Amino acid sequence: MPNLVVLAEQLLAPVPGGTGRYTRELTAALAATAPPGWTVTTAVSRTPDPSAAEIPGVGAPRVLPIPRRALIAAWERGVPYWPGGDAVHAPTPLAPPRGRVVTTVHDTVPWTHPETLTPRGVTWHRRVIARAAARPTPLVVPTRAVANDLLTRVPCAAPPVVVPNGVTPLGGSSPVDVPDRYVLAIGTVEPRKGFADLVTATAALGVPLLVVGQRGWGEVDLTAPHVRLLGKLPDAELAHVLRRATALAAPSLAEGFGLPVVEAMSEGVPVVHSDAPALVEVAGGAGVVAERGDPRSLETALRSVLTDPARAAELAEAGRRRAEVFTWERAARAVWELHLAQSATRSAERDLP
Repeated sequence: MPNLVVLAEQLLAPVPGGTGRYTRELTAALAATAPPGWTVTTAVSRTPDPSAAEIPGVGAPRVLPIPRRALIAAWERGVPYWPGGDAVHAPTPLAPPRGRVVTTVHDTVPWTHPETLTPRGVTWHRRVIARAAARPTPLVVPTRAVANDLLTRVPCAAPPVVVPNGVTPLGGSSPVDVPDRYVLAIGTVEPRKGFADLVTATAALGVPLLVVGQRGWGEVDLTAPHVRLLGKLPDAELAHVLRRATALAAPSLAEGFGLPVVEAMSEGVPVVHSDAPALVEVAGGAGVVAERGDPRSLETALRSVLTDPARAAELAEAGRRRAEVFTWERAARAVWELHLAQSATRSAERDLP
């Protein structure tokens, strides 16, 4: 029985972030939509506690006999250490250097905004993304904006395949103490998310700002009196905080997709987002656009939502309709098409005289 192995390493990262959500949700959807005869399993590097990588419908991951740093170093140097399986999906650029691997590249931030990453992160991401793009195996990206920009950055053996992310249903909610009115931001607290500008804009508007997410790298000052950093929340608490938000703000300097934008839209929360190309593409006109890196533009965009109930209601309805386009099932079926095409090609090659 053929087996698709998904590399679930991102789920063990100290700050899994949006790529961790992608890994978990896509893997569960791949298992739920597996073609007849196929199975889906996961693999992670050697770790004392692999339970964080367990995914409903998939089960416990296979633990490779090599620790994370050694695995990264081996693959970075081209050592063909293979995690097994008939096909491999790498939900991040961390992938084996050879074999039938489909890799997801989430953004081109290492080129467009290198100052928002660590120098080592920039070097590593550029190297492994370029290697993945040069291989004759499919490269998945979440938006046309990422695909177009990637083609200008590295030689690609084939055009990147656009497979949009899905919206995660949040389900029931658990109470969290929140103000009656507030702007919400969701994401890892790091420089490229634009949260510093959001602190300035919400202070000028006199509205509380709640931030859901773990601290990443870099210095981002969120110590203003009107700001509360809630950290990472379980889905039930996130649902409560999101559904009661007056607006969601996504002022990122760069994004590859922007999961919080479509998650907010699916819950009927008005969205204000930056003019980062991927966010404009994903929002599809159902949000208010602000200029990146401009607190005054962000303030104006937020004010148009906070002070006009009719406008906010209009955005909420447009957002719900827009969010219906994005499902994990649809994403999984598109990814399966790529793996099955590779499998068919390999079978045909074996049959050649």
